[in-house]
Amino acid sequence: MTIQLHNAGKRYNRDWIFRNLTYTFQTEAYAITGPNGSGKSTLLQILSGAVSVNEGSCSHILNNTTVTADKVFNYTSLCAPYLELVEEFTLTEFLSFHQSFKPFLGGLTIDFIIKKIQLEHTKSKKISEYSSGMKQRVKLAQCIFSDTPAVLLDEPCTNLDAAGIALYQELIADYCANRLVIVSSNDQTEYGFCENVIDITAYK
Repeated sequence: MTIQLHNAGKRYNRDWIFRNLTYTFQTEAYAITGPNGSGKSTLLQILSGAVSVNEGSCSHILNNTTVTADKVFNYTSLCAPYLELVEEFTLTEFLSFHQSFKPFLGGLTIDFIIKKIQLEHTKSKKISEYSSGMKQRVKLAQCIFSDTPAVLLDEPCTNLDAAGIALYQELIADYCANRLVIVSSNDQTEYGFCENVIDITAYK
């Protein structure tokens, strides 16, 4: 997938978050950096199709065809601290529910995914009983294992311990090749694999 920004700008009330941003994201890994509150998460939401720009344009192109705004969701996966899980579900129920509208990568079963994120011993517990680190593993799973050409990650190691960070890096290495990956972060632990780094403060 290719995502193209052309003279893009986003504002809240009268305050511009960024302006005059022209950039093309192709099938590589990108990091969006900048101080807290600088608009990294907002830009990632725009790239996911969840938020629109106030000026300029954001286009999603797949196989030389522009994806309409109402279909972008089908081709992007987003993991972010502000996204909520359905905590009344067990892990198995949640992944089954998610798979019903966004299939997982070919050949991967729910049991395999649960084992991969090392939560097989808790798969029958409600997610509401999970620790914050366990919930983050679930968020990473539903994002990275979804069969989408674009994977968008906002501070993906939030609440993860050393083992969780190692798992994140393993999932990126094993399942994100030949996909567009965009990471919003100031922590090289999260984006050290990215070939391209964009400082959002350059577009204020």
